[in-house]
Amino acid sequence: MPRVKTGVVRRRRHKKVLKLARGFYSARHKHFRKAKEQLERSLVYAFRDRKQKKREFRKLWIIRINAACRLNGMSYSVFMNGLKRANIELDRKILADMAMNDAAAFSALTVQSKAAL
Repeated sequence: MPRVKTGVVRRRRHKKVLKLARGFYSARHKHFRKAKEQLERSLVYAFRDRKQKKREFRKLWIIRINAACRLNGMSYSVFMNGLKRANIELDRKILADMAMNDAAAFSALTVQSKAAL
């Protein structure tokens, strides 16, 4: 079996990993093995947190909608039920934005929600 020298291939692979490991602490951005281990872990975190980000934003929107509903004298669940019965199809992102930036429009929605119940 012929001898294979991996100099160029190995250097390219190492450089690719070390480039992705920029900003890591201590040996994790200098030494290939430590950088590779941390990079694998970091990619797992990145994959997981792309999913969690969606959950966190949905929780935040619900908290904001609930706070605005309470100011208008109803709970979140009653408000959402009223919107569904009134056939108002606004998602939570839009409702939370209205609750934060346009209180008058949101209070008009609560009136419509109460009327539908």
